Amino acid sequence: MFDTSETDRLLSTTRAVRRRLDLDRPVEPEVVLDCLRLAVQAPTASNERNWRWMVVTDLAKRTALADLYREVGSAHLERAAQSESDSQTRRVYENAFYLSQILERVPVLVIPCIERRFDNSGNPVAAAVYGSILPAAWSFLLALRSRGLGSTWTTLHLLREGEVAELLGIPDDVTQVALFPVAYTVGDKFKPARRPPVEEITFWDTWGQIHPPTSC
Repeated sequence: MFDTSETDRLLSTTRAVRRRLDLDRPVEPEVVLDCLRLAVQAPTASNERNWRWMVVTDLAKRTALADLYREVGSAHLERAAQSESDSQTRRVYENAFYLSQILERVPVLVIPCIERRFDNSGNPVAAAVYGSILPAAWSFLLALRSRGLGSTWTTLHLLREGEVAELLGIPDDVTQVALFPVAYTVGDKFKPARRPPVEEITFWDTWGQIHPPTSC
C-alpha cells in the first residue's frame, strides 16, 4: 500500500504555477529526464508508444516561442482579466497574462507531442490519440511537483503550431499537444483549490442522478 497521505497531498496540491516559477534557478536536464521516465510509464491507447517530448532550453528559441505565444495570447488574456467578475478566475487570467510576458525567462519549455496527425478524424479518433499522451503529460507534471518544480498546462502556442514546428524542426506528421513552462518553484505553500463538491457533479447510472447506489 502507498502512503495515501503523501499521494493525496501530491494529487491535491499540484497546482498551475505561473507567478511562482523561479526564473533565476537553472533546471538540471537530468531532473527533466527523471520526470519523463516516470511520465512514459503512464498507460497508452492500444499500447502505442508514439509520444515524443520536445524540450526547449536554448534562449533564442525560447524567446521566439514566447513571441509567438504573446502574439496570439497576450491581448486575449489581458482583456479577460479586466472583464472577469469572479475574483478567483480573474487571478487565473492575470497570472496567465503575467506568464505570457516572461515566458522566455522560464528555464525549460516542454512540448509533449504525438507522432501522428488526426486532423478532421472525428472525436473517437481524437479521444483515442489523446488518451496516449494526456496521462503521460499529467504524470510529468506530478513528477515535477514531487521534486520541487512547477508548471502549468498551456495551449495558446497551438494557434501557431506550424510556425512552432518550423522553429523547432518538428516534422509535419507530429501533433503538438501542450506547452509546459518548467522551473523550480518559489516556496512550497501550495494547497487544494476551491472546487464544487463531487457529490454535486457526479451522476450515477442516469445523467442528473446524484444519489449513488448502496453498493457497487
